[in-house]
Amino acid sequence: MADKGNPKYKRILLKLSGEALASDQGFGIDPNKAEGIAQRVTEVVGMGIQVAIVIGAGNLWRGRTGIERGMDRTTADHMGMLGTVMNALALMDAIERAGHEVRVQTAIEMRAVAEPYIRRRAIHHMEAGHVVIFGAGTGNPYFSTDTAAALRAMEIDADVVIKATKVDGIYDADPKKSPNAKRYDHLTYIDALNLRLAVMDSTAISLCMENNLPIVVLNFWQEDALKNALLGKPVGTLIDKG
Repeated sequence: MADKGNPKYKRILLKLSGEALASDQGFGIDPNKAEGIAQRVTEVVGMGIQVAIVIGAGNLWRGRTGIERGMDRTTADHMGMLGTVMNALALMDAIERAGHEVRVQTAIEMRAVAEPYIRRRAIHHMEAGHVVIFGAGTGNPYFSTDTAAALRAMEIDADVVIKATKVDGIYDADPKKSPNAKRYDHLTYIDALNLRLAVMDSTAISLCMENNLPIVVLNFWQEDALKNALLGKPVGTLIDKG
């Protein structure tokens, strides 16, 4: 049983990249990775925290590649949206096998495999203890899944956006390439925008800034990092109004 402690946040939006599900080669869906994500999500739910998830599709399709070869941007983005639904279904299966109810809601209707996104229904599911996964981004081209995460977080009244990465926060340079890279414990929204950090796109950060929604960037795979962040311990990098 998870140590519930005294969580700082009651309801969270967890933003995962598609690469979180990828095999070691960087592509496809690795069931072992899905089970690892499910384990961490299960720990959080066990703490009494309501969880919603937005996941990208970089492990299945990179729209930029198609666009560079002349593909229409809208078509490329729609393909990416469909990729996020595939990832959402894989994650749903893994979390259900870990013992928790899950609902997938999509911004593009596909009732045979998922519910359409309905804000009040999503909140009801979370209040009932179910994990909700939002697929198909915002349903519109030209918007990233980072922006979809910020938008959904606002709509469901989440207390924080957790940006899951493979590094333990935001650095002023790539820590894998620069051994002297400095890690930020805290940034204001303006700092994050001005520094043009690649951790989230500017639209997502601006949306969080306008609505005073904090963002925590952390290493999702580091033992207990997610749990400790939700308990309010100093983990990763916090982005807020300062």
